[in-house]
Amino acid sequence: MKIQSSTKKLDKSRVEIEAELDAETFASYEQKALKYLGEHVEVPGFRKGHIPENILVKNIPEIRVLEEMAELAVADAYGKILESEKIDAVGRPEIMLTKLAKGNPLAFKIVTAVIPEVTLPDYKKIAKDAPVEETGVVKQEEIDAAIREVRTMRARKDAATAGQEPAEIKEEELPVFDDAYVKSIGSFNDVADFTAKLTENIRLEKEHQANEKRRLKIMEVLIEKSIIDVPQVIIDAEIEKMLYRLKGDIQNIGFEFDAYLKQIGKSEDDIRKEWAPEAEKRSKLQLIIEKIADEEKLSADEHDVEHELKHLLEQYKDADPGRARMYIESTMRTDKVFKFLESQK
Repeated sequence: MKIQSSTKKLDKSRVEIEAELDAETFASYEQKALKYLGEHVEVPGFRKGHIPENILVKNIPEIRVLEEMAELAVADAYGKILESEKIDAVGRPEIMLTKLAKGNPLAFKIVTAVIPEVTLPDYKKIAKDAPVEETGVVKQEEIDAAIREVRTMRARKDAATAGQEPAEIKEEELPVFDDAYVKSIGSFNDVADFTAKLTENIRLEKEHQANEKRRLKIMEVLIEKSIIDVPQVIIDAEIEKMLYRLKGDIQNIGFEFDAYLKQIGKSEDDIRKEWAPEAEKRSKLQLIIEKIADEEKLSADEHDVEHELKHLLEQYKDADPGRARMYIESTMRTDKVFKFLESQK
């Protein structure tokens, strides 16, 4: 296959490819095109796939044969052009035929989105400069409030069991907080044991929330200071993922998605437009994470991937193993990147 091609960069991380396939190679697709058409067109008196070539040619316009030849030829040529030009294409390309005639070379133009270049800021410094919130010691009032919440929840559960639904639980209606009570709600030795474990849980939760705030700040600054021209096809794919998750959540609570749209007074297109800015942010962040992972040579541990994949496929027997593996690897790689950034203190 002799292909002449040239490329030109466009905006929004797109590339325009102009290419020409020599006449001899283009002509070689005629038999494949006729075979395909013979299996899909109808000619009176003949079964599909059993139409003699001379009859088929008489009953099909020449332009239709040429168009089918072009579709087959461009499909083969496209992969070879991407490889030779070292283009990392994403999404479905736009194809336009610029020369199509029997006995002539085939000329065409392709516009495709590509994986965008990512210019990172000093991500180590950004992570290092991100404020670390002091969680401090767990205060007595925090412990008291948590204990009251536990007692209130137990009181509501007991009331519901008795067929009552009080609007408000008064202090005197709460169960007595003593050794017998804490033993009844879990594997605790006494009040002191319960309080110690509760205090540790509150401390860990405060630490988790502080880490989440720091992670969020790092993400915001990375997105703001990185230079990325995200192609629309990547943003659209992210919107579709967000929409897929929303539909799943709506169905899980036993609600129809159309009914949900009617209730909120919006169309699916309205939601897509509203989510576009957030989808662009998420797309940028994922590209940033992948770039940092490449820079720092961070990857998911194969043993951990296999372990998690086995567990996931046991839970979701209909899941596609290939897609599941990609999801797990991406999640683990992302986690490694954030742990790396959070260690820059």
